[in-house]
Amino acid sequence: MFTGIITDIGRVLEVERAGDLRVRIATGYDVERIDIGASIACDGACLTVVALGQEPQNWFEVEISAETLARTNIGQDGWGPGRRLNLERALRVGDELGGHIVTGHVDGVAEVVSVAGEGDSTRVVLRAPDELARFIAPKGSVALNGTSLTVNEVEGRAFGVNLIPHTRQVTTWGGVAVGDAVNLEIDTLARYVARLAEAGAPAG
Repeated sequence: MFTGIITDIGRVLEVERAGDLRVRIATGYDVERIDIGASIACDGACLTVVALGQEPQNWFEVEISAETLARTNIGQDGWGPGRRLNLERALRVGDELGGHIVTGHVDGVAEVVSVAGEGDSTRVVLRAPDELARFIAPKGSVALNGTSLTVNEVEGRAFGVNLIPHTRQVTTWGGVAVGDAVNLEIDTLARYVARLAEAGAPAG
């Protein structure tokens, strides 16, 4: 489990395509405090650490399955060397829950359709996949590239979020652009509420 509060910005160092995709990621985390098998959310995708090192800088490696490639922006635009990634380590008992409960299981990919300044903040409008749009509601939560954000408005498949300056500074959202493919995880509570409503609806 995660909270959607980004704690580091990683950078892809190497990508190896042999069977599953294997990616080495530079990090500011103390790798001596990370165990092999630990989970780290990388742009919102929960990935398992399979190797660690400290030369020439702290890094960890993850393996990415075909299923993950199919459901995330990794398979759409690739993670090449130099790409910056939002990172979050798994929630520990007693940690502050500053965002919302995020599983790290990406539901699909949203597309950025507009970016505009709004005072000191930035308003970003995205288009969700058809099958996920119904789970997104105004004032609800979504995880976008691993970042917990509040939905401001919804119009059909399009929904908007507001990025304050702090969010842009401590995440990769400072470089957002129209056309970006963004990992989307809908709020688990919204999914359950929708399913309960369907179960309670009279048969047509």
